[in-house]
Amino acid sequence: MNHVARLQLVGRVTYYLGWLSLLCGGLVHINIARGLFAAMSLSQRNLFEVAVVCFVISMASEIRARDAESKDMSGGLRKAA
Repeated sequence: MNHVARLQLVGRVTYYLGWLSLLCGGLVHINIARGLFAAMSLSQRNLFEVAVVCFVISMASEIRARDAESKDMSGGLRKAA
């Protein structure tokens, strides 16, 4: 597994974790499963913050993967020439 594939995997995992935490925050907002998240000491705000952090990490990973991918392609083109 090369560097670009690892970055894309991290981006995908954090993207889906972000959606999952937003979904959980929505459930807390409409009073479904509030007791479950209260028992874990997670408030609606904490779930929203986790979602934002996950989305920021996924965007950063994807941008770094695309940048590394473009550098790999340009290096390969230079070698071919």
